[in-house]
Amino acid sequence: MFAVVTPDTIHLPPGAVVRLPGSWQDYQALNEQLGDRSSPRIKYRDGEILLMAPLPEHGRKVSVIADVVKVLLDRLGREYEAFTPITMELPQQSGIEPDYCFYIENWEAIAGKNRINWGVDPSPDLVVEIDITSYTDVNDYLPYRVPEVWLWRKNQLVIYRLQGDVYTVETSSRYFPNINVSEVVTECLKIAYERNTSAAIRELRQKLASEN
Repeated sequence: MFAVVTPDTIHLPPGAVVRLPGSWQDYQALNEQLGDRSSPRIKYRDGEILLMAPLPEHGRKVSVIADVVKVLLDRLGREYEAFTPITMELPQQSGIEPDYCFYIENWEAIAGKNRINWGVDPSPDLVVEIDITSYTDVNDYLPYRVPEVWLWRKNQLVIYRLQGDVYTVETSSRYFPNINVSEVVTECLKIAYERNTSAAIRELRQKLASEN
């Protein structure tokens, strides 16, 4: 099955990534054409438009990792807001759709809002991305200065933290400094695939409770 991108039709087979030269106006037109469809995903950067149709495993992995974040935040008694899907845009500069994002330190700034004004309202504190098709580039989040990005790639979790104007790989999360989140995520995904997601999250909650 071939990818088809025309003024009337956008169709990508699962796992396909299409790169097109294009302007901000072209990106907006494609976004309008896609409407509320969850696939393909679309992003804009430096005169280039990228389209990607996620594989089935993509959604499952991001769901498990997002559930892990929620359990850990609950464990710490942290307030938060979480979003998916969401489109982050800086006109003429960048457009991107993170797999999942969390407001942790800045949740009050966007609580109750139906629309976020990028460049005025704060960016998410934590973004979760699943990269199976080499579509994701952590530097796409530099214009928004997202403090931390979790990227699941090649069966491991990589934690990127914003240090000045660059993202650096870190061994721990600023939001869970005393928890080995890479180990927790890997174990939960293993249980989810061997059994199911509910078993993975239930066992995580039980493990955390036993550490009290």
